[in-house]
Amino acid sequence: MLKGIPSIISPDLLKILMEMGHGDKIVIADGNFPSSTCAKRLIRADGHTVSEILNAILKLFPLDTYSPTPASLMSIVPGDPVVPVIWNEYRNIINDFFPSFTDFNFIERFDFYTEAKNAYAVIATSEKSLYANIILIKGTL
Repeated sequence: MLKGIPSIISPDLLKILMEMGHGDKIVIADGNFPSSTCAKRLIRADGHTVSEILNAILKLFPLDTYSPTPASLMSIVPGDPVVPVIWNEYRNIINDFFPSFTDFNFIERFDFYTEAKNAYAVIATSEKSLYANIILIKGTL
Protein backbone atom coordinates (compact mmCIF):
# COMPACT_ATOMS: atom_id res chain seq x y z
CA MET A 1 0.00 0.00 0.00
CA LEU A 2 1.03 3.56 -0.61
CA LYS A 3 -0.09 6.64 1.28
CA GLY A 4 -2.54 9.00 -0.37
CA ILE A 5 -3.54 6.73 -3.25
CA PRO A 6 -7.23 5.75 -3.22
CA SER A 7 -7.62 2.00 -2.78
CA ILE A 8 -9.90 1.86 -5.84
CA ILE A 9 -6.87 2.73 -8.01
CA SER A 10 -5.36 -0.61 -9.02
CA PRO A 11 -1.62 -1.02 -9.59
CA ASP A 12 -2.29 -1.29 -13.34
CA LEU A 13 -4.33 1.91 -13.35
CA LEU A 14 -1.71 3.76 -11.31
CA LYS A 15 0.95 2.69 -13.81
CA ILE A 16 -1.18 3.95 -16.72
CA LEU A 17 -1.80 7.31 -15.03
CA MET A 18 1.94 7.69 -14.39
CA GLU A 19 2.86 6.79 -17.99
CA MET A 20 0.48 9.31 -19.52
CA GLY A 21 1.84 12.64 -20.65
CA HIS A 22 0.40 16.11 -21.17
CA GLY A 23 -2.39 15.94 -23.73
CA ASP A 24 -2.93 12.19 -23.46
CA LYS A 25 -6.54 11.09 -23.10
CA ILE A 26 -8.11 8.45 -20.88
CA VAL A 27 -11.64 7.09 -21.17
CA ILE A 28 -13.70 6.02 -18.18
CA ALA A 29 -16.33 3.82 -19.79
CA ASP A 30 -19.73 2.59 -18.68
CA GLY A 31 -20.73 -1.06 -18.76
CA ASN A 32 -22.26 -0.80 -22.25
CA PHE A 33 -19.21 0.74 -23.91
CA PRO A 34 -17.20 -1.45 -26.34
CA SER A 35 -14.10 -1.10 -24.14
CA SER A 36 -12.22 -4.13 -25.43
CA THR A 37 -12.85 -3.11 -29.04
CA CYS A 38 -11.71 0.48 -28.55
CA ALA A 39 -8.85 0.18 -26.06
CA LYS A 40 -5.15 0.30 -26.87
CA ARG A 41 -4.68 -0.40 -23.15
CA LEU A 42 -7.62 -1.77 -21.17
CA ILE A 43 -7.95 -1.45 -17.41
CA ARG A 44 -10.77 -3.41 -15.77
CA ALA A 45 -12.59 -1.73 -12.89
CA ASP A 46 -15.43 -4.21 -12.55
CA GLY A 47 -17.82 -3.56 -9.70
CA HIS A 48 -17.11 0.17 -9.71
CA THR A 49 -19.00 3.11 -11.20
CA VAL A 50 -17.64 5.84 -13.42
CA SER A 51 -18.24 8.39 -10.65
CA GLU A 52 -16.16 6.38 -8.17
CA ILE A 53 -13.28 6.05 -10.63
CA LEU A 54 -13.53 9.70 -11.71
CA ASN A 55 -13.38 10.89 -8.11
CA ALA A 56 -10.38 8.67 -7.32
CA ILE A 57 -8.47 9.58 -10.49
CA LEU A 58 -8.91 13.32 -10.04
CA LYS A 59 -7.13 13.10 -6.67
CA LEU A 60 -4.00 12.26 -8.69
CA PHE A 61 -4.65 13.44 -12.25
CA PRO A 62 -4.25 17.04 -13.43
CA LEU A 63 -6.73 18.10 -16.08
CA ASP A 64 -5.36 20.01 -19.06
CA THR A 65 -5.83 23.69 -18.22
CA TYR A 66 -4.68 24.65 -21.73
CA SER A 67 -7.70 22.91 -23.23
CA PRO A 68 -10.99 24.83 -23.09
CA THR A 69 -12.76 21.46 -22.66
CA PRO A 70 -10.54 18.93 -20.84
CA ALA A 71 -13.49 16.57 -20.30
CA SER A 72 -15.74 15.16 -23.03
CA LEU A 73 -19.00 13.24 -22.99
CA MET A 74 -20.82 11.21 -25.62
CA SER A 75 -23.68 13.23 -27.10
CA ILE A 76 -27.17 11.83 -26.89
CA VAL A 77 -28.13 10.10 -30.13
CA PRO A 78 -30.80 12.23 -31.86
CA GLY A 79 -34.26 10.98 -30.97
CA ASP A 80 -33.11 9.12 -27.86
CA PRO A 81 -35.30 10.26 -24.91
CA VAL A 82 -32.60 9.49 -22.29
CA VAL A 83 -31.69 12.37 -19.99
CA PRO A 84 -28.26 11.55 -18.47
CA VAL A 85 -28.57 12.97 -14.95
CA ILE A 86 -25.17 11.45 -14.15
CA TRP A 87 -23.56 14.32 -16.08
CA ASN A 88 -24.43 16.68 -13.20
CA GLU A 89 -22.64 14.32 -10.82
CA TYR A 90 -19.55 14.39 -13.05
CA ARG A 91 -19.65 18.19 -13.17
CA ASN A 92 -19.79 18.34 -9.36
CA ILE A 93 -16.89 15.89 -8.97
CA ILE A 94 -14.73 17.78 -11.45
CA ASN A 95 -15.58 21.14 -9.85
CA ASP A 96 -14.47 19.77 -6.46
CA PHE A 97 -10.95 19.37 -7.87
CA PHE A 98 -10.95 22.03 -10.60
CA PRO A 99 -13.24 24.93 -9.59
CA SER A 100 -12.53 26.74 -12.87
CA PHE A 101 -14.06 23.88 -14.92
CA THR A 102 -16.99 25.26 -16.88
CA ASP A 103 -18.51 22.68 -19.20
CA PHE A 104 -18.05 19.49 -21.15
CA ASN A 105 -17.20 18.95 -24.77
CA PHE A 106 -19.89 16.80 -26.42
CA ILE A 107 -18.87 14.28 -29.06
CA GLU A 108 -21.16 12.38 -31.44
CA ARG A 109 -21.36 8.65 -30.65
CA PHE A 110 -19.19 7.26 -33.46
CA ASP A 111 -16.72 10.13 -33.19
CA PHE A 112 -16.51 9.32 -29.48
CA TYR A 113 -15.57 5.73 -30.36
CA THR A 114 -12.84 7.06 -32.65
CA GLU A 115 -11.54 9.30 -29.86
CA ALA A 116 -11.56 6.30 -27.52
CA LYS A 117 -9.52 4.25 -30.00
CA ASN A 118 -6.93 7.03 -30.02
CA ALA A 119 -6.94 7.44 -26.22
CA TYR A 120 -3.99 6.26 -24.17
CA ALA A 121 -6.23 3.86 -22.21
CA VAL A 122 -9.81 2.85 -21.49
CA ILE A 123 -11.05 2.01 -18.01
CA ALA A 124 -14.01 -0.41 -18.18
CA THR A 125 -16.43 -0.01 -15.27
CA SER A 126 -19.72 -1.64 -14.33
CA GLU A 127 -21.60 1.67 -14.60
CA LYS A 128 -25.24 1.07 -15.53
CA SER A 129 -26.21 4.63 -16.45
CA LEU A 130 -26.56 5.37 -20.15
CA TYR A 131 -24.27 7.95 -21.79
CA ALA A 132 -21.98 7.68 -18.77
CA ASN A 133 -18.68 7.58 -20.70
CA ILE A 134 -16.18 10.38 -20.15
CA ILE A 135 -12.84 11.29 -21.73
CA LEU A 136 -10.28 13.24 -19.70
CA ILE A 137 -7.25 15.07 -21.09
CA LYS A 138 -4.17 14.99 -18.86
CA GLY A 139 -2.57 18.29 -17.97
CA THR A 140 0.57 19.30 -16.12
CA LEU A 141 1.23 19.97 -12.46
